[in-house]
Amino acid sequence: MLWSVPILPLLAALVIHGVGKRWPGDDRGRAVLTLAVVAITVATLLLVSVAVTVDWSGTYRWSSRVVLSLGMTSASAVFAIVVPLIAAPIIVYSAYHEASPVSGGGAARPPVGLVALLTAFVGAMELLVLAEDFVTLLIAWELVGACSWALIAHEWQKAGNLRDATWAFLVTRFGDLGLYIAAAAAFAGTGSFAFADLAQLDGWRLDVFVAGAVLAAAAKSAQVPFSPWLFAAMSGPTPVSALLHAATMVAAGIYLVVRLHAELSAVAWFAPVAITLGLTTALAGGLVACLQGHAKKLLAASTSAQYGLMWLAAGAGFPGVALVHFVTHAFTKAALFLAAGIAERHVDSYSLTAMRLGRLLPGVAAASMVASLALAGVVPLSAAWSKEKIVTAAGHQAPWLAVIVAVAAGLSALYATRFQLLAFGRGRHDRMSEAVSRPGHSWAEAVALYLLAAGTLALSLLWWPGVGNGLADLLSVHFPGTRPWELILSLLLVALGIGLGAWAVRREVSSQQSETRTAMADWFGLPTLSARGVNAVMMFSHGLARFDDRAVDAGIRGSARFGAWLARLGERRGEGAFDGATNQLAKGIDWAGQVARRAHTGQMHHYYTGIAAGLAAILIILSIGALL
Repeated sequence: MLWSVPILPLLAALVIHGVGKRWPGDDRGRAVLTLAVVAITVATLLLVSVAVTVDWSGTYRWSSRVVLSLGMTSASAVFAIVVPLIAAPIIVYSAYHEASPVSGGGAARPPVGLVALLTAFVGAMELLVLAEDFVTLLIAWELVGACSWALIAHEWQKAGNLRDATWAFLVTRFGDLGLYIAAAAAFAGTGSFAFADLAQLDGWRLDVFVAGAVLAAAAKSAQVPFSPWLFAAMSGPTPVSALLHAATMVAAGIYLVVRLHAELSAVAWFAPVAITLGLTTALAGGLVACLQGHAKKLLAASTSAQYGLMWLAAGAGFPGVALVHFVTHAFTKAALFLAAGIAERHVDSYSLTAMRLGRLLPGVAAASMVASLALAGVVPLSAAWSKEKIVTAAGHQAPWLAVIVAVAAGLSALYATRFQLLAFGRGRHDRMSEAVSRPGHSWAEAVALYLLAAGTLALSLLWWPGVGNGLADLLSVHFPGTRPWELILSLLLVALGIGLGAWAVRREVSSQQSETRTAMADWFGLPTLSARGVNAVMMFSHGLARFDDRAVDAGIRGSARFGAWLARLGERRGEGAFDGATNQLAKGIDWAGQVARRAHTGQMHHYYTGIAAGLAAILIILSIGALL
């Protein structure tokens, strides 16, 4: 029965795409689409709830050695519940936000294709988090990658979208090779692809397995140096960005780390690598977000930074903290992306300096404020609780590490403040008359945003005494105890970050952005370096192609011309020579036969005479040999 959890959204996507073309191009069509999405989400959540309580599992025997299996752990249960909870409001939002106008005027048509792809993406992600073996995981991993490419390139008519989708796909595909390497090492060491048999891995095969898994997870969760692919993914529609960054595509990497943490941590070098990778990404992503002027790219950089904090928590030995921060971050980041999409629709730009829509969109601004404060780590909001636990987890490794993580958290406060004040502060669009000339947003878009903001507020119950310990028991994980000095330092840096963010906004509004800042905001020039590297490889490839054309192919063409010359020579003179030689040989054999036939007369005295002559010849030869 557990197979029904991922299969239901996948089948629903096919039905939506097939039947959706008949829906009317007006609010009725979008209402039908919304009801379908809500029904699928409710059914998926019910199936997951039953699976958790009844302990469902599922297997399919592909062959004697390969068995596809699904199972439910505490980590997979959390992800399986959060994915549809986040996806449902995002997909409903997309049904109204991305509706396309009908040719010749009239009501907008619901984006059936986009909704179907998003629904299929949810099914693929559910399959990924429920997988209990590497074959099933790889199938889901490939489905997630293919869906992400299609979603990023959804508006393929726009210049550069296909290029950006391909670039994001290729970067993550490079990391996917690590998962194949890990699967091969697991099978070589255990004779099985099942996660349950990974405890048998040891020696160099275990190191290869961990290295492959780390590569795959780091690329998927956009850790340095793979982080810039998230900027390319911003070419997709706003709902796609929200779903990819909140609970699906990017989350697949940290899920793999949390799910296989026991096996990964068995290698001594995993912890320092994960901590270094996460801390570097948290700091670099935070700085990029602090300098970025594009609303969606700011949020994308913050996604890399927040997932970097999750990597650090897992490396420090607290995967449960990473799991909880994933949940709080999912609601927060999804809400911010939807708010950015509404703001863009009003000003026709993602430039933060073109927004400042606080008075024009008070409800959206309030919901965005809740999510921004949570992202900043302001107590008592949800993400602040998980962020403080990450600081404490770092402190269990070393006090200096806790200080650096607190600095990274302060950067979160800075860029969250920048986003909120620039996007929904008071300023440029204070006059309500401007709303007449700008397209508005529907009630469904606002409700989707409010639901995600409400989820952020509901998760703030984590600060209630005893809730954290109860959650740890429920998930069978361990949360570190908070040290007073770490909490005080972290809160002071959050306050400092908010103050610096407000100061930066005042300067930013009245100043021009320098080229150095632009380069730093674009991941410190990493995409440019990558492009140069790709260009160098392409130039080398073109050089090899020219060498192949001019040298290798020239030799082959010369050999072909020589062969053709030999063929023509054989056609003109060779055939006559060979035929003449064959005829002469046949005549010689015929003459020899006739001569030999003459010796066979049938008369005995001729034979005796021949024998006597032969004996005489032999005696003469022997006599000559004796004399010599």
